[in-house]
Amino acid sequence: MNPPRTTHEALVALTTLTDLPSINPWRLRRLLWHHAPTEALELLQQRKDLHPMVHRALDPAGLRTLRDEARRVAVGAALERCVAATVDVVPITDPRYPPALIGDPEAPVVLFTRGDLGVLDARRVAIVGTRNATTAGRSTAIEFGRELGAQGVTVVSGLARGIDGAAHRGVRLAEGRPAGVVANGLDVAYPKQHRELWNWVAEAGVLLSEWPPGASPEPWRFPLRNRVIAALAEVLIVVESRSRGGSLITARAALDRGVPVMAVPGSVHNRAAEGTNALLQEGAHPATSVAEVFTSLGLTNCTQGRLPLDLRPTPTGLQRQVLEQCRDVPRTLDMLVAELGCPVTDAALAATKLVHDRWLVEAGGWFELAGSRLRVP
Repeated sequence: MNPPRTTHEALVALTTLTDLPSINPWRLRRLLWHHAPTEALELLQQRKDLHPMVHRALDPAGLRTLRDEARRVAVGAALERCVAATVDVVPITDPRYPPALIGDPEAPVVLFTRGDLGVLDARRVAIVGTRNATTAGRSTAIEFGRELGAQGVTVVSGLARGIDGAAHRGVRLAEGRPAGVVANGLDVAYPKQHRELWNWVAEAGVLLSEWPPGASPEPWRFPLRNRVIAALAEVLIVVESRSRGGSLITARAALDRGVPVMAVPGSVHNRAAEGTNALLQEGAHPATSVAEVFTSLGLTNCTQGRLPLDLRPTPTGLQRQVLEQCRDVPRTLDMLVAELGCPVTDAALAATKLVHDRWLVEAGGWFELAGSRLRVP
């Protein structure tokens, strides 16, 4: 049974919270674990006490800043900008929310979208790389994007200059399905030279952001954006990357999620290949042809198929009991031991495995359910 659609009042409050200058995905998620959006906004504006778990997680200075901002923010302005920019607001409890993100421990509480989220129901490959790409690197990204797009695979990228944009130009040549995940509001294309590409992605596929219209492309937003690209991918391909490139952050996020990472080998004399060659040394699979990507997807003869929406191992035994204990409220290890009557080492091993498998998240010694249990409606 699908959860109910979020009320207009809740959407106003939710989008207003995303409009606070010092909010970030982690703070917003913490607020909405324990308060509905309308309640959270009201408590911040009135400087009233929040749930003890929120106070435990937020530092006092940060909480004071959020309260000050909540008193100054124009309530409803962010939602009005969404309407003006034809941007949809999709909370995590909305039936339209991408299933690929639901089980992620860092899933965005809300997505701002343009286009058809249904393209994410297809097989998905992310292609990322350096902004300062070589001609050969851009050509490779175009080739991969075109061939994947021609076979109905949705290609995910960050729509940045260089490799990302080239990959989606390849998808466009094949009239395929693109998905772009960006680090600013969807009302203004960034970079500016990609305005036409942005509009095409929104028409042929979907544009995603966890930031409301009006949010600028601040540098700190890009690493956060990269985790969403990694979470959406079934396979991640790094075409070119400098030794400290942002695409390596995406690769690490993918590896943390058990997503296969592939890298295009490059010359040892090519600085744009330093990061990809390092990934290969660390065990990434080489991507020398699109056929290898299809093999990594488990597809043969370019036959399309779907993986189960939830690939997490099913908990059994004590792991299942620990998961049930954490389903409604967060628990500490001591609480789990007392409630389950099991040795502390057994409880610790079970909880750690559940965190590894992305059933639970751990913060400050508290274990809580990952995924969709946020009080958004």
